[in-house]
Amino acid sequence: MSGEKLTILQMNDSHAYLDIHQELFWDGDHARYQLAGGYARIATLFNNIREENPYETLVFDCGDTIHGTYPAVKSRGRALIPILNYLGFDAMTAHWEFAYGPEHFINLTKSLDYPMLAINCYYESDNHLVFKPWIIKEVGNLRVGVIGIAATIIDKTMPAFFSKGVYFTLGNEELPYYIKKLRNQEKVDLIVVISHLGFPQEVKLAQEVDGVDILLSSHTHNRLYKPVIVNKTILIQSGCHGSFIGRLDLDILHGTISKFQHQLITVTPDIPPDPEVQEMVDHVLNPCRDKLAEVVGYTSTGLNRNTVLESTMDNFLLKSILAQTKAQIAFSNGWRYGAPVPPGKITLNDLYNIIPMNPPVSTVKLTGREIWMMLEESLEHLFSRDPYNQMGGYMKRCMGLNLYFKVENSPGNRVQEIFIQGKKLKMDETYHAAYVTSQGVPPHYGEKHEPGDFKAIDAMLKYLKDNPSFKSELQGTVTAI
Repeated sequence: MSGEKLTILQMNDSHAYLDIHQELFWDGDHARYQLAGGYARIATLFNNIREENPYETLVFDCGDTIHGTYPAVKSRGRALIPILNYLGFDAMTAHWEFAYGPEHFINLTKSLDYPMLAINCYYESDNHLVFKPWIIKEVGNLRVGVIGIAATIIDKTMPAFFSKGVYFTLGNEELPYYIKKLRNQEKVDLIVVISHLGFPQEVKLAQEVDGVDILLSSHTHNRLYKPVIVNKTILIQSGCHGSFIGRLDLDILHGTISKFQHQLITVTPDIPPDPEVQEMVDHVLNPCRDKLAEVVGYTSTGLNRNTVLESTMDNFLLKSILAQTKAQIAFSNGWRYGAPVPPGKITLNDLYNIIPMNPPVSTVKLTGREIWMMLEESLEHLFSRDPYNQMGGYMKRCMGLNLYFKVENSPGNRVQEIFIQGKKLKMDETYHAAYVTSQGVPPHYGEKHEPGDFKAIDAMLKYLKDNPSFKSELQGTVTAI
């Protein structure tokens, strides 16, 4: 074989951001906000590149696609299916798609024109795979083997109904078997892995497992402006919210990649939206545009989740929860998704982007010892020396306390000091905490878990009514020392 060419396009972690939206970019010592993304502009990019390479282009979706915005959650993902089919992916894998429950997600995949792939998702009842583990795509004279790996954390740190009836492995033990099968039996020329494990995990996976040519990474929202080469594997990841698309152009000679070129493409406003996709997006959004465009308050602080230990966006959420519950402390998960809100007006749509599932605000009684242990667990999930034990998200979001910790210490020994409302934490004292979702306070911590009679967005709306213009600066709640 000689002189084959292949273009691979990647979308990951678009989180159902159907239309153009605000995105954060760092500019020297400050954040800069600009519009980006939208599936209609992504469709234009895909179509233009396909026209350049009509017989040589593969397009993959690495998951976190059909959950994350009001229209997606309201329709339980169905609103996105026609749009995704138009985009014409060759395969996908998944993570937040399981938020609707495995049974519903499996049914959704039957409406897609392309396969959902996962070598690491099994039925509890018989240990059989839930989805196809791999497919083969014939591109010109190339046979390309495509293997999928879903997020492993779904049954470990996510709410229990995300994994009802199924379980997940890392996929690292299964992957060599499928590579061998595709190489030796199916005689593929190239192996592409689409994964939702996260960048650190995928780097370790590529170090351990030989034979992967291309690894399309996701989950951790990395903007890789150049590929990472690990054990002869080319690894890329392409941001989040559909604000970026990854492109790899490969020259393949005698079954080996002889040359490659990579581009992280920002989906900018000057890209003309594809008319058909824009019409489909408008069909989804128009019934709720007026409602979601309602201005509900103003912020003098840019709200975003682009910082690891604490974020301005979650400080706003937690302030709202504390104001309504009168609890001493509040917790939420360290979510990474959520388009930023520049200083200025806040709309109802912004609130749904912050927490699209709109869970009830719950309260719980936690001992000081439980708080200490829970925060140690969160730090290990974030900073574990073994990437396979990293189960993030970012650091659990906290308010009403101050945590000081050592990143480099061993598991269980990172926390140095905790103060609750300015007073040193007492291990045997009981504290009144508020939280959202089991990722805020897992059920094995605390007593008297009680869902409130109001939800997260109700709490934010009430806070904005009482504080129509507010600041939400970083407070040094969690500090590495």
